[in-house]
Amino acid sequence: MANKLISEIPLPKSIANVFSARNISIAKEALSLTEFELMELLDVGLTEVRSAISQISEIVAPPYQTALSLMEQRLRNEHLGGHFPTGLKGLDAALCGGIPFGVLTELVGPAGIGKTQFCLKLSLLASLPTNYGGLDGRVIYIDVESKFSSKRLLEIGLRSFPEIFRMKEMAKEMAGRILVLRPTSLSEFTEHLQQIKVSLLQNRVKMLVIDSMTAIVSGEHEHGSRREQTLSWHISFIKSLAELSRIPVVVTNQVRSRNHNEASQYSFQVQSKDAPTETLSGYDSHLVAAMGIQWAHAVTTRLVLEAKSGQRFIKVAKSPISPPLAFPFHITSSGILLLSNEGMELMGPEINSIRCQGHNEIISFGMESLH
Repeated sequence: MANKLISEIPLPKSIANVFSARNISIAKEALSLTEFELMELLDVGLTEVRSAISQISEIVAPPYQTALSLMEQRLRNEHLGGHFPTGLKGLDAALCGGIPFGVLTELVGPAGIGKTQFCLKLSLLASLPTNYGGLDGRVIYIDVESKFSSKRLLEIGLRSFPEIFRMKEMAKEMAGRILVLRPTSLSEFTEHLQQIKVSLLQNRVKMLVIDSMTAIVSGEHEHGSRREQTLSWHISFIKSLAELSRIPVVVTNQVRSRNHNEASQYSFQVQSKDAPTETLSGYDSHLVAAMGIQWAHAVTTRLVLEAKSGQRFIKVAKSPISPPLAFPFHITSSGILLLSNEGMELMGPEINSIRCQGHNEIISFGMESLH
């Protein structure tokens, strides 16, 4: 629209002729000059210039959209977006339906907290027929750390959907829909990603899981800017896979210790230098998500799994549609279950801090209960 001819804009004939005489033929040329530059160039008064610019801007400027029109547009395009229910009622309500399609959803937390358990349950759900709340399709599961357990997957299925998994043939069919890849290097992982792009279109793939991104990157020996450049390509490619296929893409991430002098992840959560040290110490070991700020910006939804005083929590730490909330959960033979569907609102540093108080005890207890 900026290249629209001024002769096609209904300006007063006198001012239109002046624009033509000064070789200003398109809207962009007129709008790139200041009012005083136009007064001098056209030899007209400020009132005439302002009137002309107002008319030109009104014609070529993109129309505004109200919140209502954006919502109606989103509903019309729901088949290109949407959310995939996790089966965790409170979390799904907070996320307006579940894991969003077409973007990256990250699960971050210390080892053994339940990230892989969550991925197994999501993979199982996606493979189920639609009348059971599933996506009735295949799942590509990139198992970087060799933590995928088919035995555990079938246990979750049997406990959650006995009417399906008690039938041997149905159980085989559901398990057969989950395609597991185990890259042993970053180059092999890269090859898998490129092959997946074709598979997404040909094999009715309805979900992609990468468990975990951190492990494959940390296994390489590159450092500094070279590693950042490599990581940048993978981030962009995975995002493009999500956008191209319009499916849920779930990626797990590990944690690292944060230095005392390191800034908080978001500028509005930077801790004041004058703040008492006990405020920070309350967040236990200063753990933060690994992979850095570039990865954090690529992720649309970040779910943090943590433990405090022997109790596990899943937090909505980043989401465009949900406030920061925390839900207590535990792991049973049927997978992750929320202890309450009412999320506890979070504020300040606790949104992005990752706690693991009493973590070892609950992991040991949890593993014993699953054997």
